Amino acid sequence: MTFTPIPDPSDFEELPAEATAAWARFPGHTGGVNFAQLVDLRLEEVRRDYSRMRVPWRDELRQPAGMMHGGALATLVDTVVVPAIASAYDQVPVMMTLNLNLSYMSGITESDAIAHGWVTRRGRSIVFCEAVVVDESGNPAVRGALTYKVSAPRPTD
Repeated sequence: MTFTPIPDPSDFEELPAEATAAWARFPGHTGGVNFAQLVDLRLEEVRRDYSRMRVPWRDELRQPAGMMHGGALATLVDTVVVPAIASAYDQVPVMMTLNLNLSYMSGITESDAIAHGWVTRRGRSIVFCEAVVVDESGNPAVRGALTYKVSAPRPTD
């Protein structure tokens, strides 16, 4: 699997102020508590086709060898691309992961995990993305390639 380097966020178009403000509520934007909130994912930056998120280190996310659990890192990879994908739409579309391919390169120990996610190609209903998770020193831990199905937002009652 070939991966591109982490892109420079400034290469991506800034979102209008109202869109940036709306994304400030993510991942709690749906009301109630969702899985991303339980893991404590935090959105730090979103631009058109790019986003950056963090999951703070905490003991509850450790696996027996003392590193952050691979499932927590997989959740971060799967979620960081959501704002990147949705940033191109006026309304947040329905999004579903079709494929998630991960390469774990090293563990993260007693450090926040920081993920960069970006869109590599858009079709009418399929979006291809990549993501990289690094520790606070910038050491790569996980690389991911993702395919998402995107459809029109569900009507609200």
